[in-house]
Order: sequence, then structure tokens, then C-alpha cells
Amino acid sequence: MSGNAIEVVGLVKHFGKVKAVDGLNLSVETGQVTGFLGPNGAGKTTTIRVLLGLLKANAGQATVLGGNPWTDAVSLHKRLVYVPGDVALWPNLTGGQIIDVLGRLSGGITKDRKQEMLERFQLDPTKKARTYSKGNRQKVALVAAMASRAELLILDEPTSGLDPLMEGEFQKCIKQVKAEGRSVLLSSHIFSEVESLADSICIIRDGKTIEQGTLASMRHLTRTQVRTDLESGAEQLRDLPGIHDLAVDGQHVSFSVEQADLPTVLNALADLHPLALSANPPSLEEIFLSHYHTDVAKSQGVQK
Repeated sequence: MSGNAIEVVGLVKHFGKVKAVDGLNLSVETGQVTGFLGPNGAGKTTTIRVLLGLLKANAGQATVLGGNPWTDAVSLHKRLVYVPGDVALWPNLTGGQIIDVLGRLSGGITKDRKQEMLERFQLDPTKKARTYSKGNRQKVALVAAMASRAELLILDEPTSGLDPLMEGEFQKCIKQVKAEGRSVLLSSHIFSEVESLADSICIIRDGKTIEQGTLASMRHLTRTQVRTDLESGAEQLRDLPGIHDLAVDGQHVSFSVEQADLPTVLNALADLHPLALSANPPSLEEIFLSHYHTDVAKSQGVQK
């Protein structure tokens, strides 16, 4: 399939006087992973429900696998899978039975692929769903999604309830899915997860897209944090262009520097013969928080 797996332009969805989504733009390239970031209430879940054909947009355009998610929902759901952050299962069916049902809904799964995913996620498929913990309910949905032939995976906090080992297995599976040429929209509050997996990132706030692109392109517009140990000459750095928040504590020196000025600053540092030096580009979390007040981010329960 050519083109983008998901293309959203100027999407608007309101509930009465409340605009949950207000002119949002989002693209997911075919065969790539797009991270979808925003605090609770930013409009992520509403957008996903529009993409799944569960809500009708008030304005704008949304295309999923070349089709209209509202009018073509039945045919599109045979080609995509959805994993929410809190999975509800049929309580009297076993995990294996539920995986088979979900697999048939999304184009079928092979016995070998199903067994591979059961082993990787360490899930006992013979137990009734009502006996599963939250983490095991998530595993049922993830096994069904990863074992499917679906062209598009829409994942909304998919690792909620998983332990760190299973989180690592999830990341391996997503990389495998990408290698198979399938596409992924990954909504998550876990920055390390998105940073590790996403080819591109979309950050939203108040129902609007405020930044979208690769992590490298986002870092290019932000500052690098530099830490160094100098025996002398630290005050000379104050006159260099692009340096901000210079702090000197004995031999320890720290500051941030604009990306465009980084080569000049590093050359100047080399002339001062540093005893130690580290230059770290901003993490995805730092880029995200630069768009929000820290107290707002904390109140939304953002995880590291």
C-alpha cells in the first residue's frame, strides 16, 4: 500500500460547547511508527475514536488505510487492530479463545505466530479471562494484535499494567511489526517507549498539533545540555553566542547551548582543556515538557 496509513488534516470534534479536538493534524507513514503524545484531556483518545469510526468528526479530514473511518469502518476494521489501555474481555472465554476471535476480526492469525507471541508474552491461554490480572488482560490484546496480519496497529497506552520485562518484549515486537512493513500509531505516556520506537512524533495540546516530526528534527530546534570540568577559564564562556544558564561551581561548569552554536562552543571548550565533558541532546521528555508548564505535566501523571 502506498501513501500514508493515517492522514488527518484540520480535524475538529466537539461535544456541545467543548472542543475535544480543534484543528488537529496527524500523519502515520506506511511501514513506520508514529508516537502520539499529550497529557490526559489533550484529545488523543477522541482522535483515536474518530480514526476507529466510533465518533464522527465535525470538521476536517481523516483517512485510514486509504478509506473514510466513518463510512468504511467495517472494511477497515478487517485491516487494523486496536489495543486500548484498559482491555475488557469476555469473562467466560479463555485467553486463547479470545485471541482467536480477535484474530478472525482482523484478517486471521496463524497457529505458529499465535504460539510464538504466547511464549514471548508468557501468557497461559487456557485460563478464563475473569481470572486474569490487568497485565494479563493487556497481554491477551497484545498477543492478538502482534499475531494478526493487520496492516495498521492503533495502540493507546498498550503497555499499561505490564512489568518491565514484558515492556521490553513489547518493544521487540513493535520493531518486528515495523520490519514486516506494517504501520503503528502509538499513544503513550512512557517517553522512553516512544523515544525507542517512534520514527516520527506528534505532540498535541488542547486538541491541536503543536509539533510533529522526527526526534532529530525536534532536537535541532532545542538546546543541548553541556557539563564540563575546567581548571580555569569558565567565565570566558559567558561571551560565547548561544550559551544559556551558565553555572559555575568550582571546577564544575554547566550550561545549555543552541544547536547552531554547538560546534563553536565545543571548539572554544577544547581550547580550555576540559578535564571532563558531556554534551547531551534534550530527551523526548524534555522536548515535551518544553511545551507545557512542569506543574501541569505532573498533574496529568506523566511517567518517565
